[in-house]
Amino acid sequence: MKALVFLLVLANFLFYAFAGGYFGHPGNPDAGRAEQQLAPERVRIDARGPNQTAKGAVEAAQRPAEPEELCLRWDHLAAAEADQLASALAEKFAGVRVERRPASADGAAWWVLVPAQTSKAEAERKAGELKQLGVSDLFVVQEAGPNQFAISLGVFSSEKGGQERLAELRAKGVKSAKLIPRPGKEPQFSVEARGPLAKKGEVQEFAEGVVTKSSAQGCK
Repeated sequence: MKALVFLLVLANFLFYAFAGGYFGHPGNPDAGRAEQQLAPERVRIDARGPNQTAKGAVEAAQRPAEPEELCLRWDHLAAAEADQLASALAEKFAGVRVERRPASADGAAWWVLVPAQTSKAEAERKAGELKQLGVSDLFVVQEAGPNQFAISLGVFSSEKGGQERLAELRAKGVKSAKLIPRPGKEPQFSVEARGPLAKKGEVQEFAEGVVTKSSAQGCK
């Protein structure tokens, strides 16, 4: 009799525990899974494969740095001219970096030029003809001497550089240019200016009013 009572009590206890959920939820085993998900609508799936992701990282690493937007150079300047130009540019343009450099100093240089003309007017006429042929890097020599009113087309530290310049001029149709050795005189300097591209035209125009014997070129 005691055993029967014990079994009835045990059965009631088990039924009560089962009904209270102490043994888990019956029925569909997937029940409650949705409750366990953390904001499923915010889950994003990256469709890119590992190769595509790695490729993007490599391309970003190999992308070259942005170059200097503006770099202008003036060559063949005497010390006083270089000092004057560098100081004027630095004072006028706060966002432009200016550097004055000594040019290569050889005992003799090579000079490409159109020989001296009979007058300044004749030299300027000849310079206009050269510009029509696409030659813009030139100036008329003003100093008194055997080369006054010659048209300078470049000074080079080696004969090879002069010959290359002469060949370039020949290709443009310039027949009167010559290459001659030129003894070294006073030391020469160059001035470089680097900064925002938007300032290029303004810097060039300003420099033309400071030095007249050298025109701006792109940096090498």
